[in-house]
Amino acid sequence: MGSASLSYKGHRYPVDVISHCVWLYFRFPLSYREVEELMLERGVTVSYETIRHWCAKFGQTYAGALRRRQPRPGDKWHLDEVFIKINGVQRYLWRAVDQDGNVLDILVQNRRDKAAARRFFRRLLKSTGVVPRVIVTDKLRSYGAALREVMPSVEHRQSKYLNNRAENSHQPTRQRERAMKGFRSVGGAQRFLSAFSGISPHFRLRRHLIPASDYRAEMTVRFAIWEQITGAAGPSTTA
Repeated sequence: MGSASLSYKGHRYPVDVISHCVWLYFRFPLSYREVEELMLERGVTVSYETIRHWCAKFGQTYAGALRRRQPRPGDKWHLDEVFIKINGVQRYLWRAVDQDGNVLDILVQNRRDKAAARRFFRRLLKSTGVVPRVIVTDKLRSYGAALREVMPSVEHRQSKYLNNRAENSHQPTRQRERAMKGFRSVGGAQRFLSAFSGISPHFRLRRHLIPASDYRAEMTVRFAIWEQITGAAGPSTTA
């Protein structure tokens, strides 16, 4: 999906301002007020409530466009679930990544039983459109019970140590959760994390593994893709 399917009608700020604010909020552990301050330093006066509205309206759309540009998921999936507190109530954040660390999907649920695992498996199959060769999880028995029902032909490996890739993928979420001082509602957490897991990884290269010149070249490409999917590239468009 490109910018042709986006509508900025009714917005009085240029597209590049809107997309830049959304990028700042989902890429860095910033509050809406901090994004407002950064934009003010650049000479753009916009309220934090307006930025909140832009992030809610365009965040998931941008994330979905970036996901559709990702290569086909690998055939080895790592799944993990961690608890998160939402208004003082314990919930569970389910996450799936492939062997390359690409986030396949996330889902906030009330439980981590067989029904919750089954729902997540079915959601994964629908969103990716592929069936993996191997699924790696921890030793939670809900995974095995649900997998035998939904994907009985898929190999299931259970080990605490084989699943470090999925566990490590939760770290940016934990960092952001602390910066936000927790989530206020299940729906709000799901909406934020759906956008965050699509936008943030696009700009998070494993910097320590590549030379500086290669890093800059790849980031240039990724910024160009961002401009294409948000509509900030090409002729100036106001909204």
